[in-house]
Amino acid sequence: MLLVTTETIGAAPVRHGELVFASAVAGANIIRDMRETITNYVGGNMTRYEYILDKTIERCFEILTERARAKGYDGVLAIRVSHPMITTGALEVVAVGTGFNYIDPPAAAAPR
Repeated sequence: MLLVTTETIGAAPVRHGELVFASAVAGANIIRDMRETITNYVGGNMTRYEYILDKTIERCFEILTERARAKGYDGVLAIRVSHPMITTGALEVVAVGTGFNYIDPPAAAAPR
């Protein structure tokens, strides 16, 4: 499954499909929020939020892949990811793109 932010894939001819989207929401907890609030005041990397953000983005792309595969697509073009927002108690990531199928499978994927 190919996931890309570009509108095209080189010279590979593709048939565009419909919109494919995914969202992932992760709950923060009060302990993490308190630690990160202190880090925000004194400065430094907010590593606990960075970790949960990375994991939530990964999960969002996994969901996007599953949905594209379920619709029979070879991949998703023109992916856009919402600006992830951490609010008190939660983090949300949304990704959208256009499903596609290769018209002629790439030579690398063709059986020999």
